[in-house]
Amino acid sequence: MTHETRIKVRGYHLDLYSHVNNARYLEFLEESRWTFFEERGDLPWFLQSGLAMVVVNINIDYRYPATMGDELAIATSVKTISTRSAVLHQRVTLAGTDKVVAEADVTFVIFDAKQNKAVALESRLKELLQSMQDQ
Repeated sequence: MTHETRIKVRGYHLDLYSHVNNARYLEFLEESRWTFFEERGDLPWFLQSGLAMVVVNINIDYRYPATMGDELAIATSVKTISTRSAVLHQRVTLAGTDKVVAEADVTFVIFDAKQNKAVALESRLKELLQSMQDQ
């Protein structure tokens, strides 16, 4: 299931060329992932579990420059789930249009702080991610 977060571009998001700095997209994408898990996942359970989702890879394609005052719509969904990792797909558009600003695939693993290592993605967490996946 796809979730949408909206972010208005502010002056402090811009670079020397008056468009959103590439590094800011990492923050926008992270904000959208947090909102996705707050609204569609069981974030309180996950935070109490001692587990953490650790990003191990992000691939971003920048397609169109966003500028001050633009409203961005960030669609986030679970793309794939494997035994040791999962991939979220995120698509940034100008809100209310089909104009793609950027697209990203974000790969994460599940880190267990007690064991100090990445662990298999299984049981309740895997079921939760599957329930959030586009069908």
